[in-house]
Amino acid sequence: MSMINIDIRMPTDQTRRRFIATTGIASVAALAGCAGNGDGSDGGDGSEEDGGDSGDGGTANRLSWHAGGTGGTYFPLSNEIKTIVEANTDFSLNVQSTGASVENVGSLSDGSADFALIQNDIASFAKNGTGIDAFDGSPIESLQGVATLYPETITLVTLAGNDISTIDDLSGATINTGDLGSGTQVNANQILESAGITDYSEQNAGFSQASEQLANGDIDAAFVVGGWPVGAIEDLANTNDVQIVPIDGETRETVKSDASWFADDTIPGGTYSGVEEDVDTVAVQAMIATHSGVDADTVETVTAAIFDNLDELTIKTDFITVDSAQDGMSIELNDGAAAYFDA
Repeated sequence: MSMINIDIRMPTDQTRRRFIATTGIASVAALAGCAGNGDGSDGGDGSEEDGGDSGDGGTANRLSWHAGGTGGTYFPLSNEIKTIVEANTDFSLNVQSTGASVENVGSLSDGSADFALIQNDIASFAKNGTGIDAFDGSPIESLQGVATLYPETITLVTLAGNDISTIDDLSGATINTGDLGSGTQVNANQILESAGITDYSEQNAGFSQASEQLANGDIDAAFVVGGWPVGAIEDLANTNDVQIVPIDGETRETVKSDASWFADDTIPGGTYSGVEEDVDTVAVQAMIATHSGVDADTVETVTAAIFDNLDELTIKTDFITVDSAQDGMSIELNDGAAAYFDA
């Protein structure tokens, strides 16, 4: 089996973020495959790991898989999936680090990605042309689901010296809500609106950069979306007195009432250094998505390789199972995935 050469490109400029924020899905699609400074559930800093393909989708036995930023969960999990698929099929996966969910939908829409990790709420928005400006009135009809994977925990992180212990304390704060156009930003703004927080300064960067901003005192708090533990928060907690702000009580109920895709979640005490108590919050769901242009037999083969070899994963192993792989699936299933799970 041929090996993939890895080319790492650092983030380019911030115009990509403004572009996503001010234009529709056509612009998001045009940005797919570009180096992101993103996060999303996904994410972290948005350097791009490129298997040598410039992003023209899969050719022959080569498939393009878009992940998230390197500081989150999507990227390392995608590379474990790459190892499994390449060991058990004739396909090779070109894993790219991206700005995650919203950008990845654009990649699937224009065919520059064959598979991608996205959030289930973003998938629903994209498929139905609702929810956020990038998709409003422009449904991505080709978007299809493969499998759901694990809860994408919403982590609101600050430092102990910032005097932020509840979400109400964010009024007047400088908050990193995630990279522009990312699922993290969408979720952060939904939560802040539900909590009635309107007086704040918004910063936009990926998880790794947000951690640096917190450590340097440039921001007061940051939203991170991803399966715990998130590497960037672990690193921050090893050198700083980190505090995880709960989303609980009446605020949590309001958040769930306003956006039905949120579910209760809890970050166990001890997940991050210095945070000994459980912290209540909310979560969305990470999922694998594809598009209708990918052959159903290909999707079935890749799906089977992953779910027949789950014992080879080391990330989120308590959550990723065959039995739960359709929990929270928010869009129609690809025929190949359906063939595997219905077998």
